[in-house]
Amino acid sequence: MVKHLIGKKLKTTRLRNDMTIQELAAKSHVSSNMISRIERGLTIPSVEILMKLADAFGMSISYFVEEAEKGTVVVRTEQRRGEPIFFFEDKHQITSLTHGVRDPGFTVFCDTLDEGCSSGEGGMVHNGEEFAYVLRGRVKFVIEDEPHVLEEGDSIVFKASLPHRWENVYPGQTEILWVVSPAPNVSQ
Repeated sequence: MVKHLIGKKLKTTRLRNDMTIQELAAKSHVSSNMISRIERGLTIPSVEILMKLADAFGMSISYFVEEAEKGTVVVRTEQRRGEPIFFFEDKHQITSLTHGVRDPGFTVFCDTLDEGCSSGEGGMVHNGEEFAYVLRGRVKFVIEDEPHVLEEGDSIVFKASLPHRWENVYPGQTEILWVVSPAPNVSQ
């Protein structure tokens, strides 16, 4: 269901902006093949790809995963626990806490990472800013090659334009609260 929702919204947004797949690929730096697969509901894009596509349209990634157009949203614990979005099978579970608010200018996620789960070797880079608060466990962030190990209760905020990556270094699950602000109209 998530694959089809994201695909439908991507295609609708692209057509509304009078863009071809190739034009969106050039603007977002996401391959036209990947965009086509997403639009047809054949794949769920990674957070990084979703951020690139959202940035190309000047909006937050939450637009692609939320259905309602409400101004005020209350998300109960049982709702949050019941509808996760999996970006990395069985290792990395992301759940939106701003579900139902269309393009609020920021996105809040609860991220559950299994032991050893990481964002990968390469550093991610995108527009905006990120805030992470460790609810449970321990995670290692590397921002511009500078390591930071965060324990339960620690937080970090950084410009997302700096190369960054993370890894769960806790012997068990780590849970992180993320606030991501794409800030599409601000030059980094």
